[in-house]
Amino acid sequence: MKITLMSYNTQHCLNYVTREIDFDIMADTIRKCGADIIGLQEMFNLGETEAFTEQTAVLAEKLGFYYYFAEATKLEKGKYPYGNGLLSRYPILEAETVIIPDPEVRTGKRYYETRCLLKAKLDVAGGLNVLVTHFGLNADEQENAVNTVIANLPREKGVLMGDFNVRPENERIVPIRERLYDTAELFNGEKGSWPSDEPRGKIDYIFTTKDLQVLSADIPAIVSSDHRPHIATIELA
Repeated sequence: MKITLMSYNTQHCLNYVTREIDFDIMADTIRKCGADIIGLQEMFNLGETEAFTEQTAVLAEKLGFYYYFAEATKLEKGKYPYGNGLLSRYPILEAETVIIPDPEVRTGKRYYETRCLLKAKLDVAGGLNVLVTHFGLNADEQENAVNTVIANLPREKGVLMGDFNVRPENERIVPIRERLYDTAELFNGEKGSWPSDEPRGKIDYIFTTKDLQVLSADIPAIVSSDHRPHIATIELA
């Protein structure tokens, strides 16, 4: 069976053009891409004001999908849960949130934020393992993120997707490249993912374990969030 994967940083479902929360355009983007399993980044959950709702659940209801929200942190002094989400056409057998350790000593100069790894197993083709993450901006955060990913990688039938905040040539993701297949190898030329209107580079990824057959991959030129979606279609027995 063919399954289309999608990694999508929604910037908390903010319409890149209107600058308003827009669940419909996010759901429509997912439909246009024909995605069956979607890893979401920068998602809000229920907070102290009406503007902060269970965003992953809202998208799941619009699409008729199963969902899981992985809280990485709470923003604005603990008011707003924030993290990664998973949408799936197939039932979620199990899911957990793995917190990526913050650096003990901060050596970078950019904004720091606690991040997480969403880890799930889906009820499709005997079980598909899915990891969704969003790396930090600083090198020490990214090193901790890579180590966390490596420690949680499945041996087979696995997918890793997310916003890594690094370009493909960055040496920090070499350990991931050594273990997994980068679906971007099937791109027809170079494709950027951010910002969505005029991409300056690729920072979004879909990797698979090497036992899976990847049929196609693309970054469609869709402007809905500030990131373009990254999609890949795989064949599962």
